[in-house]
Amino acid sequence: MLGRPMRRAGRPGVIGVAARTAVVAGTATAVSGRVSRHQAERAAAQQTVEQPDAPVAAGPTPTQGPSAGPSGGLTDEALSALERLGQLREQGVLTDTEFAVQKDRILRG
Repeated sequence: MLGRPMRRAGRPGVIGVAARTAVVAGTATAVSGRVSRHQAERAAAQQTVEQPDAPVAAGPTPTQGPSAGPSGGLTDEALSALERLGQLREQGVLTDTEFAVQKDRILRG
């Protein structure tokens, strides 16, 4: 009996109980975290679906107003002015507000 390790029969010792508790607690924490993340993702996805996009401002359509040609579309002059206006906005010369004001002026004639 001197060379053999002692085996204990029956209940697990303090170390065995602590190890089992650690495994159970770790598993519970992992599952709880995963469930919380899933619920948060679902709530965020539901919020984006429920929130409508920004309302589109009602304004004159390109076929309305004095700048409309005989075919009901914009004249070449108005189209080229809008293109130049868009380029100025892309270059940073015009702000979005200035662009909107000038665009309305061109569309209304």
